[in-house]
Amino acid sequence: MWRIVGGFNLSLHHDIAEDQFLIGSYECKIDAKGRVLLPSGLKKQLLSCLNDDFLIKRSVFQNCLELFPKVNWDKEIRGVDKLNRFVKKNNDFIRSYTAGVKIVELDSQDRFLISKDLIDYAGLKKNLVLTSVINKIEIWDKDQYEQALKKIDDFGALAEEVMGNIQPE
Repeated sequence: MWRIVGGFNLSLHHDIAEDQFLIGSYECKIDAKGRVLLPSGLKKQLLSCLNDDFLIKRSVFQNCLELFPKVNWDKEIRGVDKLNRFVKKNNDFIRSYTAGVKIVELDSQDRFLISKDLIDYAGLKKNLVLTSVINKIEIWDKDQYEQALKKIDDFGALAEEVMGNIQPE
């Protein structure tokens, strides 16, 4: 399936750009069956990989879900796979990090299905916010998303603490 020609990797499949960054926050709804319509703004950014799988998982730090285009998930999980599995802490992390990971596909109407266990984990009700976080999409219950944003007391101070020592390239 893969060939190396003149130092370049060529694939028979199309790929999104290696460093694709997603942009925007979108409000949408989840139906009674757990289906969510991918917002058109995200769909346009993901055109090259809409026919590929996506992965959905629990977030590490928040009660929300994370949706990865498969190519972005592959890059993420390669980093996790570098951990030495003969260290118990690493094994425990890998198990927890991948708990509940599911492959999802878009149907003919560009909807994806969220399983009941993940809906319960994230406390998803009817109104959702899908928000881009660099290379993945967080899926939030709208009320919980607004509460999480309010919990950040002083974003300016946080930005200075996190980014203040980084020199521009």
